[in-house]
Amino acid sequence: MVESKNMPLSADVNSLTTLELAQALMDRLGISPNDWHRLKSNRKARASEQAAAALVFLLKDQPEEALPRLEQATGWLNRSISAPPCPTHGDKGIKE
Repeated sequence: MVESKNMPLSADVNSLTTLELAQALMDRLGISPNDWHRLKSNRKARASEQAAAALVFLLKDQPEEALPRLEQATGWLNRSISAPPCPTHGDKGIKE
């Protein structure tokens, strides 16, 4: 069974298209606003989210959208990128 925001719980995996499965995976791996602060620096969560999004774009025949997401996933895994500071905390660029 596949559980997704866009598909009922009773959806049979074998009846879904590859794109629908990828979209369900993207829904499952996406970081919700409520979890953002907790997971913003979690490399596995961030890489998984980006890789799933890349797969959806690739299946939609949009490689130009898939590539930057794969690069982001790679960056999270090889530690070449990090989470930026939260815009709602700390210095917001206001100068006196």
